[in-house]
Amino acid sequence: MIIGNSDGIGLALTRRLRADGWDVAGISRSPGELTDVVADVTDPAYPDRLAEVVADGVDLCVYAAGTGELLDLADLAAQTRALEVNLVGAARTLEVVLPAMIAAGRGHVIGLSSIADATPNPAAPGYAASKAGLTSFLLGMRAALRPHGVAVSTIRFGFVDTKMAKSPVKPMMITADRAVDVILRILRTRAAVVSYPRPVAAVASLTAPLVRASVRR
Repeated sequence: MIIGNSDGIGLALTRRLRADGWDVAGISRSPGELTDVVADVTDPAYPDRLAEVVADGVDLCVYAAGTGELLDLADLAAQTRALEVNLVGAARTLEVVLPAMIAAGRGHVIGLSSIADATPNPAAPGYAASKAGLTSFLLGMRAALRPHGVAVSTIRFGFVDTKMAKSPVKPMMITADRAVDVILRILRTRAAVVSYPRPVAAVASLTAPLVRASVRR
């Protein structure tokens, strides 16, 4: 099950998994060439639509839905939507898919977070906060679900060449297909957290204290 597969990483992952013989279903807010169900993760009807798709159980759920806009003080709703889609949408997804995984004693959930989770970002506060929350949420769920045989992995990407890459500066930006390579590696290793590209993650980690200090002034 791939949430958010109409374009970007979700679409590239759907193509790759289907080519490898997986039975893949996709849900997205917008219609796409490989999208099975059109539904917005913020819609109250979304959990019911998702439940219909995974009624027979699911081995893998990848949460690739995401949004993020640069801050416009005349449109604060865009920042709220980032929290609703990137964080609350993921939680609502797990509400639906986890019970069957727990009952079966197996399953894998992968959430696409961001290296932006490391620091507050005045240019896109909703995006940074939502990704920080998502990373924390997934790590907590991993620890809680480990005794039940269900793995939860978090992938913290830097800039990926999709419509989400809106910053004027995009160091070491990777393609969506390269991002899929990283996801497929996680399918094999079931690692807790992977940050990619590593140099970007290292820089973000080193500069995080400075950034936090600057926004507290």
